[in-house]
Amino acid sequence: MFAVIKTGGKQYRVTADQVITVEKLIGDAGATVEFDEVLALGDGDNQTIGAPHVEGAGVRGAIVEHKRGDKIIIFKKNRRKNYRRKKGHRQEQTAIRITEIVSEGFKKGAAKAAPAKDATPAKDVKPAVKKAPAAPKSAVKKSAAKKTAAKKTAAPKPAAKAKSAPKAKE
Repeated sequence: MFAVIKTGGKQYRVTADQVITVEKLIGDAGATVEFDEVLALGDGDNQTIGAPHVEGAGVRGAIVEHKRGDKIIIFKKNRRKNYRRKKGHRQEQTAIRITEIVSEGFKKGAAKAAPAKDATPAKDVKPAVKKAPAAPKSAVKKSAAKKTAAKKTAAPKPAAKAKSAPKAKE
Protein backbone atom coordinates (compact mmCIF):
# COMPACT_ATOMS: atom_id res chain seq x y z
CA MET A 1 0.00 0.00 0.00
CA PHE A 2 1.22 3.51 -0.79
CA ALA A 3 0.05 7.02 -0.06
CA VAL A 4 0.80 10.44 -1.48
CA ILE A 5 1.15 13.00 1.32
CA LYS A 6 1.73 16.73 1.34
CA THR A 7 4.11 18.43 3.78
CA GLY A 8 6.32 21.50 3.55
CA GLY A 9 4.70 22.52 0.25
CA LYS A 10 5.85 19.31 -1.44
CA GLN A 11 4.27 15.95 -2.20
CA TYR A 12 5.83 12.59 -1.33
CA ARG A 13 4.87 9.04 -2.34
CA VAL A 14 5.39 6.87 0.74
CA THR A 15 5.08 3.24 1.76
CA ALA A 16 5.31 1.56 5.17
CA ASP A 17 8.85 1.32 6.63
CA GLN A 18 10.20 3.85 4.12
CA VAL A 19 12.55 6.64 5.28
CA ILE A 20 11.91 10.02 3.64
CA THR A 21 13.62 13.38 4.03
CA VAL A 22 11.31 16.39 4.34
CA GLU A 23 11.70 20.02 5.35
CA LYS A 24 12.36 20.51 9.06
CA LEU A 25 9.54 19.51 11.39
CA ILE A 26 9.28 20.30 15.08
CA GLY A 27 10.01 17.40 17.42
CA ASP A 28 12.82 15.35 18.89
CA ALA A 29 14.22 12.14 17.45
CA GLY A 30 11.82 9.29 18.20
CA ALA A 31 8.75 11.55 18.34
CA THR A 32 5.64 10.59 16.38
CA VAL A 33 4.47 12.74 13.48
CA GLU A 34 1.13 12.49 11.69
CA PHE A 35 0.17 13.62 8.22
CA ASP A 36 -3.54 14.08 7.59
CA GLU A 37 -3.15 15.69 4.15
CA VAL A 38 -3.30 12.46 2.12
CA LEU A 39 -3.82 13.25 -1.56
CA ALA A 40 -4.02 9.66 -2.86
CA LEU A 41 -4.01 6.05 -1.66
CA GLY A 42 -3.19 2.95 -3.64
CA ASP A 43 -3.03 -0.80 -3.16
CA GLY A 44 -2.36 -2.68 -6.37
CA ASP A 45 -5.28 -1.99 -8.73
CA ASN A 46 -7.36 -0.17 -6.10
CA GLN A 47 -6.52 3.51 -6.09
CA THR A 48 -8.30 6.38 -4.36
CA ILE A 49 -7.63 9.99 -5.31
CA GLY A 50 -8.83 12.74 -3.01
CA ALA A 51 -10.57 15.95 -3.94
CA PRO A 52 -8.35 17.53 -2.57
CA HIS A 53 -7.77 15.06 0.33
CA VAL A 54 -8.85 11.48 0.98
CA GLU A 55 -11.37 11.60 3.85
CA GLY A 56 -10.43 9.55 6.93
CA ALA A 57 -6.95 8.68 5.66
CA GLY A 58 -3.68 9.48 7.36
CA VAL A 59 -0.03 8.54 7.67
CA ARG A 60 2.02 8.13 10.85
CA GLY A 61 5.77 8.18 11.14
CA ALA A 62 8.61 8.59 13.59
CA ILE A 63 11.35 11.18 13.43
CA VAL A 64 14.69 9.47 12.83
CA GLU A 65 16.99 12.51 12.90
CA HIS A 66 17.37 16.19 12.11
CA LYS A 67 20.07 17.07 9.61
CA ARG A 68 21.13 19.66 7.06
CA GLY A 69 21.07 19.17 3.32
CA ASP A 70 23.87 19.66 0.83
CA LYS A 71 25.35 23.14 0.46
CA ILE A 72 23.93 25.24 -2.34
CA ILE A 73 26.17 27.98 -3.75
CA ILE A 74 24.58 31.21 -4.97
CA PHE A 75 26.98 33.17 -7.17
CA LYS A 76 26.13 36.46 -8.89
CA LYS A 77 28.40 38.22 -11.33
CA ASN A 78 28.26 41.18 -13.68
CA ARG A 79 31.08 40.94 -16.17
CA ARG A 80 33.42 43.88 -16.61
CA LYS A 81 31.87 45.62 -13.57
CA ASN A 82 33.97 44.03 -10.81
CA TYR A 83 30.74 42.74 -9.21
CA ARG A 84 30.86 39.28 -7.62
CA ARG A 85 28.75 37.98 -4.72
CA LYS A 86 28.98 34.47 -3.30
CA LYS A 87 26.56 33.05 -0.74
CA GLY A 88 25.95 29.55 0.53
CA HIS A 89 22.90 27.87 2.06
CA ARG A 90 22.16 24.54 3.77
CA GLN A 91 18.50 23.65 4.22
CA GLU A 92 17.48 22.05 7.51
CA GLN A 93 15.75 18.70 7.02
CA THR A 94 14.10 15.92 9.02
CA ALA A 95 14.39 12.21 8.24
CA ILE A 96 11.12 10.35 8.95
CA ARG A 97 10.43 6.60 8.98
CA ILE A 98 6.85 5.90 7.89
CA THR A 99 5.31 3.46 10.40
CA GLU A 100 1.74 3.06 9.19
CA ILE A 101 -0.72 4.15 6.52
CA VAL A 102 -4.33 4.32 7.64
CA SER A 103 -6.96 4.30 4.89
CA GLU A 104 -10.10 4.72 7.06
CA GLY A 105 -10.86 6.12 10.50
CA PHE A 106 -7.66 8.12 10.98
CA LYS A 107 -7.79 10.24 14.13
CA LYS A 108 -5.02 12.70 14.77
CA GLY A 109 -3.24 12.14 18.08
CA ALA A 110 -4.48 8.55 18.48
CA ALA A 111 -1.01 7.04 18.00
CA LYS A 112 0.73 5.42 20.94
CA ALA A 113 3.03 7.87 22.69
CA ALA A 114 6.73 7.09 22.72
CA PRO A 115 7.89 5.61 26.03
CA ALA A 116 8.89 8.39 28.41
CA LYS A 117 12.43 8.51 29.70
CA ASP A 118 13.05 7.82 33.37
CA ALA A 119 10.98 10.47 35.16
CA THR A 120 12.75 10.16 38.51
CA PRO A 121 14.93 13.21 39.22
CA ALA A 122 18.64 12.75 39.66
CA LYS A 123 20.00 12.94 43.20
CA ASP A 124 22.47 15.72 42.43
CA VAL A 125 19.93 18.01 40.76
CA LYS A 126 18.98 21.08 42.76
CA PRO A 127 15.49 22.56 42.49
CA ALA A 128 15.12 25.54 40.20
CA VAL A 129 15.38 28.94 41.84
CA LYS A 130 12.53 31.32 41.15
CA LYS A 131 13.52 34.76 39.96
CA ALA A 132 11.98 37.89 41.42
CA PRO A 133 9.38 39.52 39.18
CA ALA A 134 10.76 42.17 36.85
CA ALA A 135 10.23 45.82 37.74
CA PRO A 136 7.53 47.66 35.79
CA LYS A 137 8.75 49.54 32.73
CA SER A 138 7.80 52.91 34.20
CA ALA A 139 10.07 52.30 37.22
CA VAL A 140 12.94 51.35 34.91
CA LYS A 141 12.49 54.53 32.88
CA LYS A 142 12.41 56.68 36.03
CA SER A 143 15.60 55.13 37.41
CA ALA A 144 17.35 55.66 34.08
CA ALA A 145 16.22 59.31 34.09
CA LYS A 146 17.60 59.76 37.63
CA LYS A 147 20.99 58.39 36.58
CA THR A 148 21.27 60.76 33.62
CA ALA A 149 20.20 63.71 35.79
CA ALA A 150 22.84 62.78 38.37
CA LYS A 151 25.53 62.74 35.68
CA LYS A 152 24.53 66.21 34.50
CA THR A 153 24.64 67.73 37.99
CA ALA A 154 27.96 66.13 38.95
CA ALA A 155 30.97 68.43 39.17
CA PRO A 156 32.88 68.63 35.93
CA LYS A 157 36.22 66.89 35.78
CA PRO A 158 39.28 69.15 35.80
CA ALA A 159 40.61 69.81 32.33
CA ALA A 160 43.85 68.15 31.36
CA LYS A 161 46.90 70.37 31.60
CA ALA A 162 47.96 71.79 28.28
CA LYS A 163 51.42 70.80 27.17
CA SER A 164 53.81 73.68 27.01
CA ALA A 165 55.52 74.44 23.74
CA PRO A 166 59.09 73.18 23.46
CA LYS A 167 61.69 75.70 24.49
CA ALA A 168 63.50 77.39 21.66
CA LYS A 169 67.25 77.12 21.70
CA GLU A 170 69.13 80.36 21.55
